[in-house]
Amino acid sequence: MLKAVILIGGPQKGTRFRPLSFDLPKPLFPVAGVPMVQHLIEACSAVKGMKEIVLIGFYPSEQIAPFAQDLAKTLNISIRYLQEFAALGTAGGIFHFRDQICSGDPEAFILINGDVCGDFPLDELVDFHLRQPSSNIITVLGTEATRQQSVNYGCIAFDKDRKEILHYVEKPSTFVSNSINCGVYVCSTELFKHLGAEYKAKQHQPHGYTTGSIDEAESLSLEYDVLVKLAGSGARSHVFLTDRFWSQIKTAGSAIYANRHYLELYRLRDSGKLAKPGLGGPKVIGDVLIHPRAAIDPSAVIGPNVSISADVRVGRGVRIAESLVLGKATIGDHSLVKNCIVGWNSDIGSWSRVEGTPCDPNPNKAFSKMENTPLFNGDGRLNPSITVLGSNVTVPSEAVLINSIVLPHKDLNQSYKNEIIL
Repeated sequence: MLKAVILIGGPQKGTRFRPLSFDLPKPLFPVAGVPMVQHLIEACSAVKGMKEIVLIGFYPSEQIAPFAQDLAKTLNISIRYLQEFAALGTAGGIFHFRDQICSGDPEAFILINGDVCGDFPLDELVDFHLRQPSSNIITVLGTEATRQQSVNYGCIAFDKDRKEILHYVEKPSTFVSNSINCGVYVCSTELFKHLGAEYKAKQHQPHGYTTGSIDEAESLSLEYDVLVKLAGSGARSHVFLTDRFWSQIKTAGSAIYANRHYLELYRLRDSGKLAKPGLGGPKVIGDVLIHPRAAIDPSAVIGPNVSISADVRVGRGVRIAESLVLGKATIGDHSLVKNCIVGWNSDIGSWSRVEGTPCDPNPNKAFSKMENTPLFNGDGRLNPSITVLGSNVTVPSEAVLINSIVLPHKDLNQSYKNEIIL
């Protein structure tokens, strides 16, 4: 019997995802038609022997629990949300709720960071973990990155034959390894003995060693308190490498990238979810997801890599590509929307152009990952990125909006380029 734990963080996280996270918790933001955390839940529920999925985070229960309860009924599996009393770190939450995770005596449990997306080989990962020596506590899903980008992730040096982790460094200052941590793990319940020892040691640290806040005193880090300390300590941690799609969802631009790959997975495994060209509907190019309640004019051209949510209205001659259009948004006749996220209840007038700059990985570099570039460059100027409209934004007709971020409830009266409209 297996369980899964997904760490979804809290409202103090996901600041780079604003303004999209102003209206609902980041884990519930829709990517390819469903909340981003639902993709992780569905992947875990498909694992052989999965009994229960636990979400752990610092969001108020009323924001997450109803979603978990509804999805549990749909997937016919137990899904629970456990709210931390404070931000406890990447390992503090699972240690705090160790009794709930261990109830039923699971053989192992899958642990996933809620801000990752991908085509995870979870069954293979679990099988690999269970084949390792009994001393193995944790197996890390790893992938390859370029030499330059690897320093932005947790880097893994391991024995090529036994796959035992010999050295682990979280975001090193110099190159360590091309193999990086995907934020996906399979853990034995023995992990809690190690975390208990680490927790006890923290309580006996000299006064003044930490800031003294409850968060600092109670928090545990999976990266520093587990992976760093178990590396090279006698076959207690291993790595399983994958070459499948994987990315982090840190920014709005990464949501566009994730949407593209999830739509591709739909085409390969569940093509019935995607819009079909013809049949009296709009012209569809590539992978496109259109909610049944969306009203799209037949003369519109949609795609590739577009997700359109419920109650969206799209006018005549509209062109949409590489974008997410969220619920109840309206796009006027003959407008262009490209590399953009259109927020809930937003209204784009006729003959307008709303466009951003894609933030894709370099296609000419093997193993290249998406760059989570900062909002501003060294000169204090806005870095080119996708255009994001927060909820309830109005863009007038015949306006041009390029590489800009618009906060919610703004009525624009002119064109903008490379601006943040507050």
